[in-house]
Amino acid sequence: MKEFEMHTMPNGIRLLHKQVTSTKIAHCGFMLDIGSRDEDELNQGIAHFWEHMAFKGTTKRKAFHILNRIDSVGGELNAYTTKEKIAFYASTLDSYFEKAFELLTDITFDSIFPEKQIEKERNVILEEMAMYYDAPDDAIQDEFDKVVFADHPLGMNILGTQESVRSFSRADFKRFIKEHINTEKLVFCSVGNMPFKKVVKLADKYLSHIPSFSANKERVPFTNYQSKLIGINRNITQSHCAIGRDAYPIGSDNRLPFFMLTNILGGPGMNSRLNLALREKYGFVYSIDAVYQSYTDTGLFGIFFGTEPKQLNRGIDLVHKELKKLREKPLGTLQLHTAKEQLMGQLAMAEENNTSFMLMMGKSILDLNKIDSLETIFKKIKSVSAEDLQELANEMFQQKDLSTLTFTPN
Repeated sequence: MKEFEMHTMPNGIRLLHKQVTSTKIAHCGFMLDIGSRDEDELNQGIAHFWEHMAFKGTTKRKAFHILNRIDSVGGELNAYTTKEKIAFYASTLDSYFEKAFELLTDITFDSIFPEKQIEKERNVILEEMAMYYDAPDDAIQDEFDKVVFADHPLGMNILGTQESVRSFSRADFKRFIKEHINTEKLVFCSVGNMPFKKVVKLADKYLSHIPSFSANKERVPFTNYQSKLIGINRNITQSHCAIGRDAYPIGSDNRLPFFMLTNILGGPGMNSRLNLALREKYGFVYSIDAVYQSYTDTGLFGIFFGTEPKQLNRGIDLVHKELKKLREKPLGTLQLHTAKEQLMGQLAMAEENNTSFMLMMGKSILDLNKIDSLETIFKKIKSVSAEDLQELANEMFQQKDLSTLTFTPN
């Protein structure tokens, strides 16, 4: 079975498809190379607001008809916004694939941003902001972006500010789209038991009328990271902590080995070093995670946990102890083998999720202009040595270079 097939339309939109004969579900969506980092201080949050507004009315549908069209046949319609991407996608029985394709085209390209709906959705987003603010484990991750990336657009909250969200009008959405949409940086991806020729035929039917858009705003690269130590008092009962720094970009050769190192340190496995040290040995935390997010020109590494205030400093010391071990002692042969097998298993299981694979295809083509097969990724993982990981640990985990943000109770 082919990993994927690709076709570029005259207007620049690329179609990506993987045929999976063992499923009755079709997954498809548009991914745009536009995100919150493409905003400025005055319009921060507009990309996420646009994602919401896409469902609130088009030239031929009202909000109810958009929401009902996929739900009424048992499917799911969804969207998300990240620092660098906006995605609109759907999952349906494969017999309704055309219906999903047509609807997604409608909301992606023909939204009309009705003023009444903007007012209504403004309140929805303000409630979303309040929800995240009231969840300190979410809020500290947003705040940590600001600590690491400072005044750079990557440091701004994806949701924006209360002031910016209250200020947007229909004209602002139209202007932002016109200034940022580029059909050569826009893909339609699909996974399901449909032949690729059917996808191309439907694209000719629904996408050929879309003109070429060629906005080409350059992203401001992030430079000059400086470590910081910041403490914030909040009306909470548990202390929360974030420790980390800037990291490798998507195109770096260090990305995959550093992802492996982060996985060893605090990945989803219960056998991660931080979980064993802070939860299993001392019972200090319910959960502790190490995450690595790569962007086109930089990345973010972070360790996040919550604990009783009296245990906070001890918890931070234990984190640094684990980082020091990775700097000073290379993994043994068995430890390295286990780390590789664990990561390969996690990646293989993630690929079993067809929705995730469909979205991964779009992101990979936009960011790297290629999609590596599992076999290619496994080969790269197998080639990583204990010395490679120790070298990365020494480069990335020096205590003086790490920023720390804490939330403590008032």
